[in-house]
Amino acid sequence: MTEERITETRDIDGTTHTHTTIVRDEPHTSGGGGTLKWIVLLLVLMAAAVVLYMFSQAADAEVLKDEAITQAAGQVGNAAQQAGDAVENVADEITGQ
Repeated sequence: MTEERITETRDIDGTTHTHTTIVRDEPHTSGGGGTLKWIVLLLVLMAAAVVLYMFSQAADAEVLKDEAITQAAGQVGNAAQQAGDAVENVADEITGQ
């Protein structure tokens, strides 16, 4: 809490002088919580780093999943080609060519 004290004094010749004093219960600081600001900033930066790491891991997982799907599709295509070749060979044997 801040309190303002005004003191008036009069000289012998009758002139009045006013003096104002401000009294604060809490200590005066230059901006408040300099260390606290740095700690909060450090925590925010650490949280941002964790979020970026998590997003990069999720992106890597998507890439790996896409590669696995592509490989599986290629294997299915190869199996279909082999099945088609086998059917063609059997048809050739049956028809005698």
